[in-house]
Amino acid sequence: MALPKDMRLKGHRTFNYIHKNSKTYYGNLMTFKVARSNPEILLTHNLTNTSNKFRIAIAISKKVSKKAVERNKLRRILQEWLIKNIQKINNHKPYWLLVNLKFGDFCNDKSRLLEDFQNLMFKSRLIK
Repeated sequence: MALPKDMRLKGHRTFNYIHKNSKTYYGNLMTFKVARSNPEILLTHNLTNTSNKFRIAIAISKKVSKKAVERNKLRRILQEWLIKNIQKINNHKPYWLLVNLKFGDFCNDKSRLLEDFQNLMFKSRLIK
């Protein structure tokens, strides 16, 4: 199950903004970059009515896996957890999140991946 379109981040200016204005949280398998939302950046994407909500982007490098199938599988696992565990209450938070998976061999270890993701979500206070 994919993320709804109103929760995704897109555009190079959005990612430049996140890299410059974010706080970074480090986990064993991934890093989180959390920044306050900046709705003006998204005006060109016609997302004005939902642009101040919580949004996320998941970036998985080819260093994690050369196969796009495996990278997409990891992305879907994280998106599925997020959809199940983030409530409407947390969707109003005006934050943008960039998830970067570190390189390593954890494609078959779903529990480690989700545990690290959940720990970072709590550590960054995006969920309670």
